[in-house]
Formats: sequence, structure tokens, C-alpha cells
Amino acid sequence: MENRITRLASNFKIDFRILGMIGALIILWVVFNSVTGGRFLTPRNLFNLSVQTASVAVMATGMVFIIVTRHIDLSVGSLLGMLGMIMGTTQTHILPDLLGIGHPAIWILTISVGLVCGIAIGALQGWAVGYLTIPAFIVTLGGFMVFRGSAWWITHGQTVAPLDSTFKLLGGGAEGTLGSTLSWIVGITASLIAVIIMLISRRKKSAHGFKVPPFWAEGILAGCAVFLIMGFVWIMNSYQLPKGAVKRIYEVKDLPIPDHAIYHGIAIPVVILLLVAIIMTVVSKRTRFGRYIYATGGNPEAAELSGINTRLLTVKVFALMGGLTAIAAVIASARLGSVGNDLGTLDELRVIAAAVIGGTALAGGAGTIYGAILGALIMQSLQSGMAMVGVDAPLQSIVVGLVLVLAVFLDITYRRKTGQ
Repeated sequence: MENRITRLASNFKIDFRILGMIGALIILWVVFNSVTGGRFLTPRNLFNLSVQTASVAVMATGMVFIIVTRHIDLSVGSLLGMLGMIMGTTQTHILPDLLGIGHPAIWILTISVGLVCGIAIGALQGWAVGYLTIPAFIVTLGGFMVFRGSAWWITHGQTVAPLDSTFKLLGGGAEGTLGSTLSWIVGITASLIAVIIMLISRRKKSAHGFKVPPFWAEGILAGCAVFLIMGFVWIMNSYQLPKGAVKRIYEVKDLPIPDHAIYHGIAIPVVILLLVAIIMTVVSKRTRFGRYIYATGGNPEAAELSGINTRLLTVKVFALMGGLTAIAAVIASARLGSVGNDLGTLDELRVIAAAVIGGTALAGGAGTIYGAILGALIMQSLQSGMAMVGVDAPLQSIVVGLVLVLAVFLDITYRRKTGQ
């Protein structure tokens, strides 16, 4: 029986850690749906859950690289708050005076400013870690305090609002979606791309003499991928816009109000997350930079002796983390429509927890992008479900903390048994 399971796992290339995470997520959803009387697994709640997960998941993809290289970044939540405040001030106080209120370039310039600041600050922290050899824990702990104080100092504690109307679309909401038709197009395109990538990968492995799974096994995996993609699109397209929101949107555009129902579709923050996930996966698996990251995390001394500039690599990894934090700040501030001093509070812990729950080894050298995103979804599902049930905030923190410790324990146990 054991040999049959092993052979089946080999055919499908099953990662039992990821399989366990998916099982845990399904159990969470079923339990919360039962306790809430069927309110958890509704298109509305799943839409909100996808939007709420996006900003943390974007940062979690960068935290994978940080932890894989045996570092940590405790400053991402505070940095998100400061970058949000910088971008908020830029689009409400600076650019309107220079370009005029409502100028179409405001949101583009605002995001550019945020990205430049995020990458520069991340690179500075990486330089302190790599070249000054200050432990990342200390550097980013200092950043945690400096950035949070700087966010308050920029506006002296005042909330920045209202944000640019186009910028706010990047946070989701009634207007910040692709709509049903475009969502179906994206879903079909993504399904085709997923199948094509599997076929190309199979052909390359076969051409180079590597063992490939049976065609039927990969066919089932491709079918599962298509099912998940199209199922997600179907759920997002099942969430109907309220009639009041439809009326407001069409009146602003000076268009006749439609008689038929209008549906949300995929939220723009989810599209941003998917693009980030694809790029980060390609970087981790298909580029020299990604190979250097995992080689350095696996054995820093050997990596340096082999010619890898580990100091410069550290600067690049932290700069990438800063850029991803800027993207997350765009999503988080746009979703709220304003920037307050509490933006990003405790996000550093959520991001680290998402990466660790997703299978990133704290000892370095191992971690996946899709695992971190799945970890972020588990974290957000847990918090959202407890909030719907009516669990008090302090108890929510206790539960999340226990789950994090349990996840690390299970990961350590799994690695010992598998020899990874």
C-alpha cells in the first residue's frame, strides 16, 4: 500500500507539505462556513478575502527571498505605512499643485515615487546588512521604529485623503475590478497559458533525458489547474454589484443605467498579486539571480567561495523587498481610499508568518512563492473567519500565534523525516 502511494505521489509530483496546507485551508473554510451559517463561502466574502490577502501576499513573496538567504525583515509593516504616507502626500498635496487636480498622470507618478523610495530604502537596509555586516534583525528592527515615526512626521499624524480616483481603483471595490466579461477572458487565457507551460516543460525535460511523469498524470494536473482558475473566475463573477453602486457608477460616467445585473469579476489587487507571483516564480526558478539566492541560503560560505557576491546579493534582495512593499502599499492605501498612521501595523508579523506557514525554512535555503501566497491566504482566512464568528481581537492574536508555532513545528518535523 505504501509503495502504491509513493508511486502515485511520484507520478503526480505531489508536495505533501503543500497538499497539507491545501487540506488545512479547506478544513478552515468548511468549519467557518458551518459556524457562520453559510456566510463564509459566499461570492461576496471570497471576493473580500481575495482583496484582503493581496497586499500581505505580495510582500510575502519578497519575504521568501529574505528568509531563504538567512535574513529577516521586521520593518516591512512600518515601511508600508511610510511609503503609503509618501504616496498619499504626493498625490494630494504635491502633484495637484504642479499638474492640476485630476491630471491623468498623477497615479502613475505617485506609484513611481513609491517604487523608487521603496527600492532605495530596501537597498540601504541591504547595504547595512551586507557591507556593514550589521545583523538584519537589528537593521530592520531599527527600520521598524524609524519608518513608523517617519510616517507620523510626514503629516504630523493627520490622515491623508481623498486619494486620486484612478489610484483608488488599484485597491479593488465596486469599480476596481475587471468586470465579468474581461474576467472570463483572463481566466481562459490563464488556463491556456498554464496548459502550454506544462507541455513546454514536459518537452524540455524529455529532450534533456530527464524522467517525466505519465502523460495521463500531467493531464489530470492540467485539468485541476484549469478547474481551479475557471472556478475562481466563476465565483468572482457571481458577486453582484448592489443596485445603488451600479446607479452611482453609471451616473458618474454619464451612461444609461442598465436593466440587467452587473457583477464584480476579478479584483485588480488580485491581478497585481498574480502578476507579482508569476514574475517572482520566474525569477526564483529561471534566473541566475534566483539560483544565487537559494545557493547562498543553502551554504553562504560555499556560495561566496564559488564566486557569488553575497554582499551585493543581499542589497538586491532587500531592494526587491522594498519594491514589493511599495506595491503592497499601493494596494493597501487604495483599498482604504486614505492613508492613516496605522496603515501596515503588524503587517511585518503577518508577512513573516505567511512565508513560514508556506514552508519557507527559517534556517534558509528553501521556500516557494506559491507556498507563501497560500500561507497568506490561510492567515487571512483564519482572521476573517474568526472576525465573522465574533472572536475578540486579543483571542484572534492568540490563535494566530499558536498556529504559527504549530506550523513551524510541523515543518521542522517534516524536514527531519524527509531529510530536506
